[in-house]
Amino acid sequence: MEKRSIYGLTFNELVEWIEEQGQKKFRAKQIWNWLYKKRVDHFSDMYNLNKETIQLLEDHFVMGSLTEEIKQESEDGTIKFLFKLADGNLIETVLMEFSYGHSVCVTTQVGCNIGCSFCASGLLTKNRDLTSGEIVEQIMNVQKHMDEKGKGERVSHIVVMGIGEPFDNYDHTMSFLRIVNDQEGLSIGARHITVSTSGLAKQIYDFADENLQVNLALSLHAPNNELRTKIMKINKAFPLEKLMPAIDYYLEKTNRRITFEYILLKDVNDHEKEAKELVELLKDKKHLSYVNLIPYNPVDEHNQYSRSEKRSILKFYQILLENGIQCGVRVEHGTDIDAACGQLRSKQIKKDKQRA
Repeated sequence: MEKRSIYGLTFNELVEWIEEQGQKKFRAKQIWNWLYKKRVDHFSDMYNLNKETIQLLEDHFVMGSLTEEIKQESEDGTIKFLFKLADGNLIETVLMEFSYGHSVCVTTQVGCNIGCSFCASGLLTKNRDLTSGEIVEQIMNVQKHMDEKGKGERVSHIVVMGIGEPFDNYDHTMSFLRIVNDQEGLSIGARHITVSTSGLAKQIYDFADENLQVNLALSLHAPNNELRTKIMKINKAFPLEKLMPAIDYYLEKTNRRITFEYILLKDVNDHEKEAKELVELLKDKKHLSYVNLIPYNPVDEHNQYSRSEKRSILKFYQILLENGIQCGVRVEHGTDIDAACGQLRSKQIKKDKQRA
């Protein structure tokens, strides 16, 4: 029997499993406390459980299916972790320091099939989805890293923006959100969590119906179909005339602000023309829209793109602002390490192949 990660269970699922094993319901709360409050590394450390319960846990679950392969630390405090999964696959997780707390960017898939032409994550196609347990374990490993410093710091924010498309792994992503948000566990506030999608319209409708307070970000990157299809092949399946009605439904259903991610590529999508088109695209929803302008992190394999000049970024920003579109330029983190998402993983896989 293949064991699964204990971190993949919601509290209600843990209660149900415990009772199915003939154990008392209160055992679930004890286990949950050991996992997320005391953050032990082994089932045998849960000293107020009887031997039978510990043995059941050891027979059915694992606690540590991720192992740390590489840890890169930036001068600005950003830390990028390269984790190896039980099957040998590699994923990335990033810890970033902000004035408001510590944010972790998690990965949801091994590789990515969305195929954005500027992105390091898509250099290697999707191998498989991560389980909810493997996603939660990324948070747990980072939190334990922080625990070791002894400063009492905690993960306060999460962005689901790592390798992969979260909505292409929808069920596991939703389970992950409920686990980390649980008030008796890590208790990371829903409004401190953001999920980013490249634009899977059906799942945007589903997400709106989840009745979560989790934030949504859309990787837009272009204001018209021709340009968006050129740099993001997902636009062929979900062009703007399909995508924007899904966004409108989300806004109407949740009344929550949405962030539009817009990576600025020199002489591609950073002209005044695109800025004005973006204003037109968002004009009827600008009261609930925020545009995050992102300076491009160059990727060796995508040398057709380069970073927009500062004056182009400023002009783009000013056009949006002058037309009532709330916007900002993303503060960069980890520029002295492999900053682009998927970059460290891609480099490590290349090294491993060269050694083989």
